[in-house]
Amino acid sequence: MKNNPFIGTGVALITPFNGDYSVDYQSLKSIVDYTLQNGADFLVALGTTSEAPTMTAEEKANVVKTIVETTNGRCPILLGMGGNNTSALIDSIRTQDFKGIDGILSVVPYYNKPNQRGMKAHFQHVADVSPVPVVLYNVPGRVGVNLQAATTVELAKHPNIIAVKEASGNLQQIMEILRDKPKDFRVYSGDDSITQPLMALGAEGVISVAANGYPKPFCKMVHKMLEGKTDEALKLHYKMLRMNGLIFADGNPAGIKALMAHTGLCKNVLRLPLVPASDTVRQDIENEYDNNLK
Repeated sequence: MKNNPFIGTGVALITPFNGDYSVDYQSLKSIVDYTLQNGADFLVALGTTSEAPTMTAEEKANVVKTIVETTNGRCPILLGMGGNNTSALIDSIRTQDFKGIDGILSVVPYYNKPNQRGMKAHFQHVADVSPVPVVLYNVPGRVGVNLQAATTVELAKHPNIIAVKEASGNLQQIMEILRDKPKDFRVYSGDDSITQPLMALGAEGVISVAANGYPKPFCKMVHKMLEGKTDEALKLHYKMLRMNGLIFADGNPAGIKALMAHTGLCKNVLRLPLVPASDTVRQDIENEYDNNLK
C-alpha cells in the first residue's frame, strides 16, 4: 500500500498581505491555527489560492517555513510544486528543503498545452525524483488542457503518485477515475461546491478554498461523509451551497479574502494582477456569512 497521510479536508491556504503588500506572517500563523482548531486534516502551502506566482523565492521559502513551524507536526502538509518546464521543476524538487513536508501537489503543465503522452511523461519524471509522495492536480480551467481519466489511472500505478485533486468539474471523468483507479490511490475534490456529491461517489476528501474562511461547517461535512452519515453531511452541504458559489464569483482568492477580512482573519489585500472582489460581491459574501454561517 502507498503511504498517504492525506484524507479529509485539506486547506489550500491563502497568503495574507499587509496594506503595503508585504506578507503578513502573523496573520498566516493565526489562519493555520484557526483552520486546525476547526477541523482541518491537512494543509496545502503555495497552492493556487496562495497567490504564489506573485511571490519572490524568499517569500515563498518564508511562507513555507512559517506554515511548517506553526503547524508543528499537528497535521500533514502538501507543498505546491508544479511548472511547465519539466527539467526546471525537477531541479527545484532536488534543491527543495522537505523538512516538515509530507507530499507535493503538482499541477498539470500550463500554457504550452502538452498532450496526454506529454503529461504522463512529465508526471512520471516528477514522481521518480520527488523524495515525498506526489498528488496530481487537474484543473483544465486554469491550465488549458485536461488530464484525462485514462491518463490519471495510468499514472496512479506509479508507486510515488498517491492521489489526484480533480478540479475539472467533469463528473463523468471523475467517476471513471473512481471506478478504474487502484485501491490505494485517492481522489480529492478540487471544487468546494461538489465535495459532498463527489465523496458520495467515492472521493476521500477535498483540497478546499472555503475551509480557509468557514472551516468548522466545511470540515464537519467532510467528516460526516467519511463516517457514512450522509444525511447530516447533505444538510451542511446545502447550508454552505450559496457561499461556496459566492466566494468564487469574482475570482479566487478575491472572494475568500473578502470573507476573511470581514471576520478579521486577514486584510482584504491581493497582489496584481489580482484585485479585491467588487463591492457588490463583497457585500453578498458578508451578508451570507452573517445570516447563515456565523
